[in-house]
Amino acid sequence: MDDQHRGEFESWYRALHPRLVTTLVAVLGDVDVAREAADEAFARAFERWTRVSGMESMDGWTYRVAYNVARRHWRRRALEHRLLRTPVPEASVPGPAGELWLMVRELPPRQALAVSLRHVGQLTEQEVADVMGVKRGTVSATLRAAYEHLRLRMTDDVEEPNHA
Repeated sequence: MDDQHRGEFESWYRALHPRLVTTLVAVLGDVDVAREAADEAFARAFERWTRVSGMESMDGWTYRVAYNVARRHWRRRALEHRLLRTPVPEASVPGPAGELWLMVRELPPRQALAVSLRHVGQLTEQEVADVMGVKRGTVSATLRAAYEHLRLRMTDDVEEPNHA
C-alpha cells in the first residue's frame, strides 16, 4: 500500500474506530469483545483497502464485519458453555449514555442493534439496513417499534404524583 492510501486508511480508521467500538459496546455490553471485533473488521478492511475504499458505504461494511465477528464470538461462547457446562461470565458494562442505554440493551436484539447502529454508530437507515441484511423499510419499522417500546417503558417508570 502506498503512502497516500495508507494515509487515507489511517484517517478513516481514526475517525470511525471509537464510534464503532462504542456502538458495539452498546449492543453487546462487553468492551473486550467490542474492541476485538472492531479491530478484526479494520484488519480486514486494511487487507482489502483498494476494494473497501471504493465502496459506497465503507463504514457500513465495517460495521457489518465487526458485528458478524462479535456474533461468532458469542455463538462460540454459548457452545463452549453448553459443552463444558461451565458458567459464562456476564458482561456488566453500562451503555454509552447511562440508564437509557441500559433500557436499549433490554430491547429485543434486533431493535437494540438498530437503535445502536443508528444513534451511536450514526449510520443512515440505509446503512443500518445493509449492516443488518434487511430492507430500509424494515429498519424504519424496527426503529419505530423500539422507540415505542422505550417510550412505554419510560412512561411506566414515571410515577404519578400522589395528591392525598
